[in-house]
Formats: sequence, structure tokens, C-alpha cells
Amino acid sequence: MKNPKIMYILISTFCIFAIIAGIYAQFIDSNDSTNTSNQNVQNEVLEKSQDEIKSEFNELFTNTLNLGGFDTTGIQKINNENDIVYSIYEIEETSDAYEVKMSIPVINIKNELTTTLNQITQANFVNKANEILQKTDTENKTIYTIDYVAYVNNNILSLIIRSTLKEGTSAQRVIIQTYNYNLSTNTKATLVDLINIKKLNKDEVNNKIIEVVTKANEEDEALQDMGYNQIFVRDLTSDMYNVDNAGSYFLGPNEELYIIYPYGNNEFTSKMDIVLFE
Repeated sequence: MKNPKIMYILISTFCIFAIIAGIYAQFIDSNDSTNTSNQNVQNEVLEKSQDEIKSEFNELFTNTLNLGGFDTTGIQKINNENDIVYSIYEIEETSDAYEVKMSIPVINIKNELTTTLNQITQANFVNKANEILQKTDTENKTIYTIDYVAYVNNNILSLIIRSTLKEGTSAQRVIIQTYNYNLSTNTKATLVDLINIKKLNKDEVNNKIIEVVTKANEEDEALQDMGYNQIFVRDLTSDMYNVDNAGSYFLGPNEELYIIYPYGNNEFTSKMDIVLFE
């Protein structure tokens, strides 16, 4: 009788362990699924849409310099009474011929490169402002705005200037100009320099650029197929989408890397694509 009892006890014990193991396995599987689901949700939250990125980008322009604790004491300035970036010209004026609201920045650093950068601002923004302020044609009213923001991250001064231009019945243009200046070496900071600061892989950056602009182009082409007019179509084979040829980029308030494709710089459109690395 002893052996059957022992066998019965062993079988019962095995069954109990099997049930416990089954329950535990289900619990672990449930937790893994939950964790995976939570991770997927988290990744979706972290991946911002173009609309969200553009909305946050548009909120950056406060006509201010954000030093982030950087000490400018040793920097040779053109005007010692002002910061290394400041508004040299501000105006808000309305007439029958135009509406203007401008805050035009200058890089206040004694250097040949900064002189050249300020000359670019003169050519791209100030000359147009002066032209508009002399305008008397009331039939084709012009609306023109200029604003900016500047940040210092890792000794890199990034200045971003934005202007919007609406002339008569023409489509509105949005023009973006960015400058990136290494305050330690007094040289231009390239996009590759900023990629290295962010510890990013150049090929991965290139791939994300193509991914973002391709998706944006597909969305615009879909609108065109639905009958919408004046849809902006990108040339995805263009060298402009190569990291080495990027023209507009900067480090943002929390060292985010923005790479911008402002098509309004060359055409009458407010369309732009923004590639963001947080």
C-alpha cells in the first residue's frame, strides 16, 4: 500500500507544480505583452508628427538670445553695450500699401565671418524691408514679417531668422536663414559638426531625411490626386537632401537638432519639411 500512496503523492505534487508553472507562464507572457504594448505606445508618443514639429518650431521665434549659461565675457563685440545677438532694427508699421512687423538681428561679434553673415542678413532681409517701406502701390498690398531666435549649445551659436512675405495675390512665402557659429574657434559650424555633437550616425541622419521628405511628398501627391491644386512636389533625387549639402540647420533650446528644408527660400510657397533629432 505504501508504494501506491507515494505514487499518488508524487502525481498530485507534479500536477500542482504544472498548474503553478502554467499560471506563471501566462502571467509572464501577459506582462511581456503589456510591456511590449507599453513600449510601442511610448515609441509612438516620442515620434512626433510633422504638424507637431512645425507647430513647436513656429513657437521658437521670440526675438531673443538664449545663452544657456554660456559666459560671453571674453568675446570681442562690435558694440559692447549689447549681447552677442540682438535686434538692431525693430519696426511695426501699417499703411495702405503695406503691413510690416520686423525684428532684425545682428551678430555682435568682431570677426570676418560674422561680418559676412550680417551681410547675408542685409541682402536677404533688410534690403527687402527697405523696398517695402518705400512702397506706395495700394492695389497690391504687401505683408512682411521678420523674427528670429538664437541659442548657444556646446559653444555653438545658432541664429535662426524667419520671414513671411505676402505680395498682392501671390502665394505666401516663408523664408528661413540659419547661421551656426563656433564661439571657440570663430568658424562656421557645419551640419556634420552638429551631428557629431549629438553623437549621431551620418548615414542614419541621411536615411531619416529621405524618410521624412518622401513621406511628405507622398502625402502631397495624394492631395494632388484628389484634385487639390498648387501642391508642392519635391525632387527626391536632388542633392539638397544629402547631409553634406544641407543649408538650414541648428541646435534648438534643448540641443535638439533641426534640419530644415524651407522651399519658400527659392519659390513662392510656405511649404517646408523639418527633420528633428531630439
